[in-house]
Amino acid sequence: MGPHPAVAAIRLAVRRVLHDLLTEHSTERHPDRGSAPGSAQTSPEPPRTAPHTPPQPPLVLVACSGGADSMALASALAFEAPRLGIRAGGVTVDHGLQPGSDTRAAEVVLRLRELGLDPVESAAVTVGRDGGPEAAARDARYAALDAAAERLGATAILLGHTRDDQAETVLLGLARGSGTRSLSGMAAVSGAGGRYRRPFLELDRQTARKACMVQSLPVWDDPHNSDPAYTRSRLRHEGLPALEKCLGKGVVEALARTAQLSRDDADALDAWAGQAEATVRDAAGLLECAKLYALPPAVRRRILRRAAIEAGAPAGSLFARHIEEVDRLITGWRGQKAINLPGKVVAQRQGGRLVIRQG
Repeated sequence: MGPHPAVAAIRLAVRRVLHDLLTEHSTERHPDRGSAPGSAQTSPEPPRTAPHTPPQPPLVLVACSGGADSMALASALAFEAPRLGIRAGGVTVDHGLQPGSDTRAAEVVLRLRELGLDPVESAAVTVGRDGGPEAAARDARYAALDAAAERLGATAILLGHTRDDQAETVLLGLARGSGTRSLSGMAAVSGAGGRYRRPFLELDRQTARKACMVQSLPVWDDPHNSDPAYTRSRLRHEGLPALEKCLGKGVVEALARTAQLSRDDADALDAWAGQAEATVRDAAGLLECAKLYALPPAVRRRILRRAAIEAGAPAGSLFARHIEEVDRLITGWRGQKAINLPGKVVAQRQGGRLVIRQG
């Protein structure tokens, strides 16, 4: 008799990601593999007589808060990784936002080690204030995970975001009016060099919780997840249930599908903008307003956003309304003054050129 369907589902999702990582790892070690027939090949090196040390297998970490989603992910990684010759470890981040958070972090470390993961670490962070409490905690968490990956030499970090999290992210992006990229939600692969992987984006939250229950895995329910002071919490417990009551079941699945379709569109438009940018700059590298005006708005605004970020505007603080104001310097020019952007960046029109720089 096989495992419970929920356990089988989470293991399959993790197995697929680990297979992808193994393929990428093999390609990096042997870049000539898979070359087209007839392509130029270098002569093989003569055999070496020195002892050969086999390369160490890749290390994959799971980011675990102790909640149902990440504990289910940790259990699946602990089961699948040894079968594929992959080392598996874990990291838990102590945000220090609740009394006893250090004790809970130590408990998570113990649970991960009991699953057989090694190495396992707890990282304490200080959460700032920029962008609000949720964004500040997220920034601190990812900085700690990045540092752990670099220190331990990890190939990837698995994150336990589910289809429900994806639906919430799409709705939050819709509420901000941030455009197609925001509606595309979370990517299955993200971060520098594809460091972050999200195996559960096609699984619902209930599947992860069920997998923990049938495996008798203890889980911790973060009180912040049910605190109405947080926007995502209100959306989870009030907004989405109201939508399902009004529109019927299937809202979460539809929003997740919207995320994927939006991501495909956004990726295509980003590629177009990347190719078009070189054609709208003069010999000095300045953006020419007339050439920008001739581009489709979606492509033009992507070029403007990229230019603002390159000038020093923080990507997380640069919203659609900022880019729309800069866009009016091109499409609705009436002698406007310079536009102030986040990060003390200024955009202004000068002699038919758009200048974006630190003010």
